Amino acid sequence: MNTILVGAQWGDEGKGKIIDVLTEEADIVVRSQGGNNAGHTVEVGREKFILHLIPSGILRRNKKCVIGNGVVIDPVSLVAEIEGLEKRGIKLAGRLFISETAHLVLPYHRRLDEAREHRKGTNKIGTTKRGIGPAYGDKAARTGLRLIDLAQPKVFSAKLRERIEENNAVIESLGGEPLSFPEVEQSYLEAGKKLRPYIINTVVWLHQQDEKKKRILFEGAQGTFLDIDFGTYPYVTSSNTTAGGASTGSGIPPHRMDRVVGVMKAYTTRVGEGPLPTECAEVSDMLHAMGREFGATTGRARRCGWFDAVATRYARMVNGIDELAITNLDGLDTLRQIQVCVAYECRGKRLLYPPNDAEELLHCRPIYRKFAGWNQPTCGVRHFKKLPVAAQKYLKALAALTGAKLRIVSVGAQRKQTFEA
Repeated sequence: MNTILVGAQWGDEGKGKIIDVLTEEADIVVRSQGGNNAGHTVEVGREKFILHLIPSGILRRNKKCVIGNGVVIDPVSLVAEIEGLEKRGIKLAGRLFISETAHLVLPYHRRLDEAREHRKGTNKIGTTKRGIGPAYGDKAARTGLRLIDLAQPKVFSAKLRERIEENNAVIESLGGEPLSFPEVEQSYLEAGKKLRPYIINTVVWLHQQDEKKKRILFEGAQGTFLDIDFGTYPYVTSSNTTAGGASTGSGIPPHRMDRVVGVMKAYTTRVGEGPLPTECAEVSDMLHAMGREFGATTGRARRCGWFDAVATRYARMVNGIDELAITNLDGLDTLRQIQVCVAYECRGKRLLYPPNDAEELLHCRPIYRKFAGWNQPTCGVRHFKKLPVAAQKYLKALAALTGAKLRIVSVGAQRKQTFEA
């Protein structure tokens, strides 16, 4: 069975942990979009791993991982991530494969990202300034450089010189510092040399594995409402974070996909700018006081609010979600009453799905349904039926409101704090 895992909210749903759990029943884990602007956190025993480009499946022995063609890669950052894992005793040789057609994130992408965000002032998108958007922009404009170029030093250097000269002019016009071609060339060629053993035609390799009936798990980054087409545009990332991105970002066709698992928190969070209809200062303050909800990539405090079933209902539709994994249930343990948004009120109309216009979404007011809290810790629970009755009812209600089957529940950061529903 080939499985796609996606975030059903605004990212940071706990996908890294759920991928780690699902990897137990998979042979291969594939990352198919995004860049090192994503951060997947996995805790195994007393060890904590934060992965940005390498699939979380690398933490399980004998599992193979692929970084697909849909990902944009900063080679220097990827090398650092590989070396960091190797220092912790995790072997990647023969287990990690990187698409030769994946596009590169280069220093001028980061400079442009930062300069453009600065110029937008209060209208900024809230990017991580890792250069992801400009890298995807070059890909669409057909001016991007790929790993297949980096593997050929002379070809890469010639193309890089031309691209740096062109982008330096833009960077200077935006008030930024121009880049030094020799410095960029040296660091990237060194990174390319270290990455060369991992670079292959991953499309062919994946199809060969699929023909051998290997079980493939596709690891999504970010979340549905950060999708370039279906998210709260323009406050989105620059790739397709929904289920369709797994096919275009890997080369495995849609008819070879068997199920879609959607991950969502028991409440709602978002990092950066853009509308968040159920945002609530009370919920944010409570979670931040617990030391929760700070971004794994940026360290920024996440904006928090009540669960938004209007959003997850739409996410289920767009992704074709079959099963749900609900994380962070323990974040609500101290509450006597919990609210869930079941519809929006907008200019006198009741909406069951979010409007596509981000400005219109700002005018939406949540219509809440109240649920009894359980007011007791759940972090020690290991079986669904051992959860407080109120917690069981709450989880079942979220699944019913979203329209998919509840399969997995998580009550903490540890691998062992996850169980079947």
